[in-house]
Amino acid sequence: MLYIVLVLVLAALGLLVTALITASSLWAWVSIGLSVLAGLILVADWLRRRRRSAARAEPAPEEPVSEESPAEEPPAAEQPAEDEQTVLIPAAGDLGDPADTPEPEEPVAAEAPAETKPEAETDPGVEETPAADIAVLADLEDEVVVVDEHPRYHLTTCVWLGTRDRIPIGIGEARQLGFTPCDRCRPDANRVAAHR
Repeated sequence: MLYIVLVLVLAALGLLVTALITASSLWAWVSIGLSVLAGLILVADWLRRRRRSAARAEPAPEEPVSEESPAEEPPAAEQPAEDEQTVLIPAAGDLGDPADTPEPEEPVAAEAPAETKPEAETDPGVEETPAADIAVLADLEDEVVVVDEHPRYHLTTCVWLGTRDRIPIGIGEARQLGFTPCDRCRPDANRVAAHR
């Protein structure tokens, strides 16, 4: 179709040049007629292509499945094997509340019994802090220290610290980051008592 349009345009151009050389208006009108014909063919081709693409875009109507005939099963190549395991990944926002996530259990075999660990390696217990004291501690900026990869915060005078590298931090920030108070130096009780 486009080849016909190209031939018509070239012929119209040739006739236009002929009309200019011979000064004949007849050749000019024939040139204009060929140009209009080429334009009409282009528009008709565009409409035909548009209808064809619209027909492709429309979804095919679904055929109703009769109740007597069971639905066709997909070929064996498309069916998942029964022994294959399907892994489902939750959609964004479906992960749930982080508080509902259980803590991972530490392997028992990797951890030596408490009796065999030297006392310097085991973390001290957690100081029990009354709820009223927790409210006071949240606003304090008193400095305590933490040790990298250990869950407790301590007073700078705690005997458990020994020669370990210490990281100074505010007591309120330490609690926000999830550190818990040492039961040996009792930083919560000491800081609350100092502020009362």
